[in-house]
Amino acid sequence: MILDQIVKNKRKEVEAGKKALPLAGILPQLKSSERSFKGAISGQRGKEKSLSIIAEIKKSSPSGLIQKNFDIPDIISRYDKHPSVRAISVLTDKKYFGMEPSALPQIRKLTNKPLLRKEFIIDEYQVYESRLLGADAILLIARLLTNVQIDKFILIAREFHMDCIVEVHTAQELSRVLKTNTEIIGINNRNLDTLKTDIATTKRLAELVPKGKVIVAESGYETNDDIQKLPKKVDAVLVGTALLKENDIYKKISQLVANNS
Repeated sequence: MILDQIVKNKRKEVEAGKKALPLAGILPQLKSSERSFKGAISGQRGKEKSLSIIAEIKKSSPSGLIQKNFDIPDIISRYDKHPSVRAISVLTDKKYFGMEPSALPQIRKLTNKPLLRKEFIIDEYQVYESRLLGADAILLIARLLTNVQIDKFILIAREFHMDCIVEVHTAQELSRVLKTNTEIIGINNRNLDTLKTDIATTKRLAELVPKGKVIVAESGYETNDDIQKLPKKVDAVLVGTALLKENDIYKKISQLVANNS
């Protein structure tokens, strides 16, 4: 299974990172985030709440190359200009997604929007590393972590004013995560074993999320019809491939959010 391969490789990367730059060398450099990811994706706009887009940047995925003419500054400039894009998700896995961790500080200089580090976080070292790289929020995948780890990583993140999306794919994972201090629930429509996507997953699980939680729908949103099927309680949608494969990214975002922004 691809997820097992990714995690196995990630463990090697983390150990190498600890040797190259020990935690003791990271801590003195850390400053708190001044960009509120949660506030950006869940805030009111005018009289009614409007849907937020978290636009993702990645060069490839386990299924192959997404965009041949990959130009980070150009892509970020298009994301940055669109009012519905309220945060940017940055993949930082080189082997499977073609993105170096160094892309995060590069992108931070190109936009004032909050940045989500989308990574396979399995060790608290990566939480501190994320802030060093410039992340304002991090992704925690429930399937990879225990509830004790989730709460510990959230606590570390909060120390530096970072937010955490805790990602679930099943009702069982959601039930478990709701017992933690999670504030932002990410519902991934993609099965990480088969890589198949079903946007009905968000509709099914969102009904089980209590009031007071921020909900982010992830994966599989390609058209305005897809967006129209979102439950009203969803605050934001994370979109990557559907944007990156388009020549006119700004136009594509506008089409996606028509009647929702």
